[in-house]
Amino acid sequence: MRKVLFFCLLLTPMLVFSQSNWQKFKDLSCPQKTWVVLHVFKAKKALEISKEAEKITDSIAKTPWLDGDKSGGQVDAFRHVYWMARLNQTIGKNAARSLGKAHERSNYLQYKKQQLEDGDYPDEISSEMDLFNNTVGLSFTQKGKPYPKDGLIYRIVNAILAGELKIIKKDQLGNFLTCDGKIISKKELQHKWKNNKCLISSNAKIR
Repeated sequence: MRKVLFFCLLLTPMLVFSQSNWQKFKDLSCPQKTWVVLHVFKAKKALEISKEAEKITDSIAKTPWLDGDKSGGQVDAFRHVYWMARLNQTIGKNAARSLGKAHERSNYLQYKKQQLEDGDYPDEISSEMDLFNNTVGLSFTQKGKPYPKDGLIYRIVNAILAGELKIIKKDQLGNFLTCDGKIISKKELQHKWKNNKCLISSNAKIR
């Protein structure tokens, strides 16, 4: 998600033409560029929320509330739900949803280039997880209506512990598992968009 922070480089129309921002804009993927161009006046708010989501997620990862897993685990699910909930609150559901989809399209391009995201290569099952959790996040708030951040955090954590979100099945050592509980080797996952990873409820026990 860190690359999402660069979606909002065009903070104001005046900044669009600064050399540094223009260079960074050129380095974005096509989905990212498209989102920025279509949402110039919402970009600054989206940037602030994206940074906020990263900061809050890093804090949550250090608590005993969730599993601490930022790549396919409960903390990953928390990040996407919080991100979408806050974006919905500030820039509206349609813009938030399209930003989430642009992020997933960029992940596919990252996969094509074999670039890592949060320590793992992007794949189809991870994208499905993110899109599912994004949709849940959009239901947690309404545009323009205040909602205490602490209350939102606790609500999301409770939803995760109640199994309302999705995570990817792993064992206690962090190995990805099939739905039958078999370990998927790293070799099997290399350079594959489609694989045998398994989506499960966010409260499922780690085996």
